[in-house]
Amino acid sequence: MADDIETLLERSRIIEVITRLFIGTDNRDWEQVKACFSPNVLFDMSSLGAGDPKELSPDDIVAMWDAGLKPLEAIHHQVGNFLVDVDGNEADIFCYGIACHYLPNQTGRNTRIFVGSYDVSLVKDVVRWRIRKFKFNLKYIDGNKDLEADA
Repeated sequence: MADDIETLLERSRIIEVITRLFIGTDNRDWEQVKACFSPNVLFDMSSLGAGDPKELSPDDIVAMWDAGLKPLEAIHHQVGNFLVDVDGNEADIFCYGIACHYLPNQTGRNTRIFVGSYDVSLVKDVVRWRIRKFKFNLKYIDGNKDLEADA
């Protein structure tokens, strides 16, 4: 019974890291975002045409996201349907995700929506869980794909 309770607690802690990552991104709280990552992250956004997966630091990821999201007036991520597999100090998580970008423009086509899933691996250090692998799997994009260009 104690092992079951500890597993549930760890699952909750892992899901909270993912939740904090996306809330931090939406709020552009880059220090919170960086705190969710391990020192080196296998980062894979290849489904969006971002090239091959590569090892990045939290600073690299935040710099990239800050530059890419800066023009937008609002960002909203929603994640759910979490499947969590915990094995000691390592964990893998799968979840669905939607990212909405909002930027008012003259066309009236003010939003872009990314729909897909995430494969995330985490490792627990002495203090907390941190993301060491982050992969987005795009299903489709809806809305104004040229949002920034139309502004």
